[in-house]
Formats: sequence, C-alpha cells, structure tokens
Amino acid sequence: MAHASAAGLTAARGDDVTPGAMPAGVQEHRRTPIALLADGVRVTLGGVEVLRGIDLALPAGRWTAIVGPNGAGKTTLLKALAELLPHEGRVQLLGREASAWTHRERARTLAWLGQNQGGAEDLLAQDVVMLGRLPHQPWLGAPSANDRAAVEAAMRETQCWDWRDRPLGSLSGGERQRVLLARALAVQAPLLLMDEPLANLDPPHQADWLRIVRRHVERGGTALTVLHEITMALHADEMVLMEAGRVVHQGRCAQGATHRALEAVFQRRIRVHSLAGQWVSLPNEEVP
Repeated sequence: MAHASAAGLTAARGDDVTPGAMPAGVQEHRRTPIALLADGVRVTLGGVEVLRGIDLALPAGRWTAIVGPNGAGKTTLLKALAELLPHEGRVQLLGREASAWTHRERARTLAWLGQNQGGAEDLLAQDVVMLGRLPHQPWLGAPSANDRAAVEAAMRETQCWDWRDRPLGSLSGGERQRVLLARALAVQAPLLLMDEPLANLDPPHQADWLRIVRRHVERGGTALTVLHEITMALHADEMVLMEAGRVVHQGRCAQGATHRALEAVFQRRIRVHSLAGQWVSLPNEEVP
C-alpha cells in the first residue's frame, strides 16, 4: 500500500468529504440511544494519572474504534468502561449506572476480549469458548443445549470449529486469537469490547473479523475496539481519538474533521486517503 500511485489516491482535505463538527455529533448522540457513557472518568495507576477526566457518550448499534499513540490511555479507558479497573467518575451501561449491575448481569451484557489474554493451556478449544457461557448457567450447572449451540455457532463464525478438540496450548497465535474471539461471541452480549483483537491474525482473517463486527452491529449490538491498525479502524462507524489520557476528538470515520484530527494526533506522520471506495492510512514521507 505504501507504493500506491498518487493517481489512485485522494487526500482527505477540505471538502473532499462532508465535514463534521463536534456540536453536530453531540446533537446526534442526544437522539441516539447511548450504549456506554463516561462522565469525568479518571484512573490513576502507580501514582500516575492515566485518564484525565474522560467525558464520552458512545452510541448504541454502532462500531466505535478508539485510536491514539502509545501511552494515550486507550486500553485503560476500555477497562474502565468495562469496570475492570477502579476509577473516579461515573460509567453507565445502556443507560444504567455500572455500579448498579450485578456481576452476572454485567457478564451477560458486556463481552470482553483483552490484549494478550491467556487461558489454561490444557483446556480444549471448545471448553475455552464454553467459558463465555458461564454467565448464563446456574452455579455448578452443566451446559445446556442452548450453550452448546452458542459455542458451535461462535466457533464456526470465527472458523475455529475444526480444531475444537485441540488443547489451547497446541494452537498458533492466530488460531488462539480466533478461539478467544469465539469465547467473547459465545456470550451473545449486546456490548462487545475488544482490545487489540487483530493481534496475530493474518490479513484474510482480519477481513473475517471485520465481517464479524459488522454482523454484530447489524444484529443490533454495539462494538468498541482499541486498534493500532488505523486503516482497519477507519472501517468503523465512529472514531474516538486519544492523546495523553484525554479524548481529543470523536466523530464519524468518514468525516474530514476526523481525518484531520487523526493525522494531527500522530503528528502528521500519517495521511488519510481515499482508495477504491475505502479510507486508508499511509505514512507521510514528507515529515522527517
């Protein structure tokens, strides 16, 4: 992609795309149900303030990508929204205070795929995916027919059903990632939060992942992802840009304002272009 001809690329500048201003986005979110809301969220880790008063409203029924340079606080924000880290400020899930949800309710409503997640290496792949069904099962209860059907559907969707009887420890990095994605999908939760989900996936399976996220949204679900693959992130409906523990922009991925903010947060060392009907990010070789 870095060597694509200039004739095939159109820089996202000025009026090349419909510009979007933050006030319009705020107004739109007031009309759209909010899936996740952060109000003054702060997180301090090891004496360092990592999140510095995050105010954010993420619309339901859409895919939002969180993007920013290393150390911006992306993973910390995702964990705070999932209630996996202690924080100051308020978090709401589907219009309800996160603190009001029981652990079981939250586990049924929000599915999590973390960065570099491990698992018991001797567990069979299908047993790992079955862990996603625990919130739906009674204490010490056996999996139901619905649980088994959900596991098979998730493994077939991520194309890992064929090695369901192999131990997790015997799988390659990409195979393992597809099993862990299947575990998250097996929860059948409306909220799907994923931190670096494309790790170890080759390009064909990255494209498969893109289709999976799209299907989740088409079914009425909400997806929130942290991605370093900027071109993949530009496929999302909305983008949240972070820098130094703050949100510096939120907007539609197709808007020129979002493209300019994206370039700025990476010190203009990338540029956003239109290629074959898609937005792509390429290195800006003009910046030393």
